[in-house]
Amino acid sequence: MKLTDTADQVWVRRRNRAIILETLRTSHTLSRAGLASATQLNPSTVSSIISELINENLVRETDLIQPATGRPGRLVELNPLGGCSVGVEINVDYVMVILTDFTANILLRARRALRPTDNQELILDRVERLVKQALLEGEASNLRPLGIGVGLPGLVSFPKGELKLAPNLNWRNIPLQELWVQKFALPVYVENEANAAALGEFYFGEAQGVENFIYLSAGIGLGGGVIINGKLFRGSSGYASEVGHMTIDPQGSLCGCGKRGCLETLAGPRAVVERVARTLKTGLASSLSELQNGGSGQLTFDDVIEAAQANDPVALAALEEVGRVLGVGVANLVNIFNPELVVLGGALNQASSIILPVVKQAVQENALEPSAENLQITPSALGADACVMGAVALVLDEILREIN
Repeated sequence: MKLTDTADQVWVRRRNRAIILETLRTSHTLSRAGLASATQLNPSTVSSIISELINENLVRETDLIQPATGRPGRLVELNPLGGCSVGVEINVDYVMVILTDFTANILLRARRALRPTDNQELILDRVERLVKQALLEGEASNLRPLGIGVGLPGLVSFPKGELKLAPNLNWRNIPLQELWVQKFALPVYVENEANAAALGEFYFGEAQGVENFIYLSAGIGLGGGVIINGKLFRGSSGYASEVGHMTIDPQGSLCGCGKRGCLETLAGPRAVVERVARTLKTGLASSLSELQNGGSGQLTFDDVIEAAQANDPVALAALEEVGRVLGVGVANLVNIFNPELVVLGGALNQASSIILPVVKQAVQENALEPSAENLQITPSALGADACVMGAVALVLDEILREIN
């Protein structure tokens, strides 16, 4: 037998394992015969791989079933005790770490606020302590660690997992994957936060079963992730989908990336607060005037949301205007990618009842009709957990699906 023949057989075996695991992930529980039917694989191949996966503790047998004809058999499903994954989100104003079992049930959650004065070394030390805590929790539960997934607010080189630039953190050139592989002796997968969140929605959220969709997330910045034909679109080096840095107004406000007039300067939470502050200076009546003029004088996005929900006209106008700008950005993306679904996440979720109708109207007015036909635009199902669950999905994605 040629060496290439052996390599081909190994690849086919790995691919078939991935198909079976992915089918069990989405279908939850099936018989061996049901798996063979669902995957179109030979029943003997399915039986052999299932035995292998049971031995590896990744799959377990459950109830005994009696078919109409033939011998009784047992249903099989993914085994929650097959291992644990650590998901990490490093954001501008907080860090979050979760531990999940093999079926993504959350076993531990830790969130720590960050201060603007916290430097890179302090933040990474804090995160690493939380990761160690999570791994110790997994060890105490007799779960073997499968890997660590990380979502970061910046440009991440793929597949090296190096953070090239995070404008809102002011971080550059951090080989995080390499550093953490050495520190934790585990597989480490590093991804842009919005890309990770898109994968989280695809695995566990609003986009389950949707092969082509766009995820947009607003926080300190505005990020995007694109899934094409069921796979995360990273571009040639991992820097794709930086939708927040589409230039909308070349003469506009300075963005954290150093350019002017980026979409995130016009359609993120900061844009809402800045728009309210400008309006209040004109003397228009608003419940927010007292917050602006009293205390620290620092309005927050949460303040604006609360006022808008109480029908404050200044807050409502700011959110609606930002929604219109965001809708134009979404329309451009729809014309480029022709997705089935657009998911709005991050801080946008907090104001979805106000912003979503405006975004939909702007998309209808600005997207090409065939591109937007049957398009759905919806809030995130995972909310604030989208990125950190996407970080877990980065680990599971390597195991559950064929990676080319």
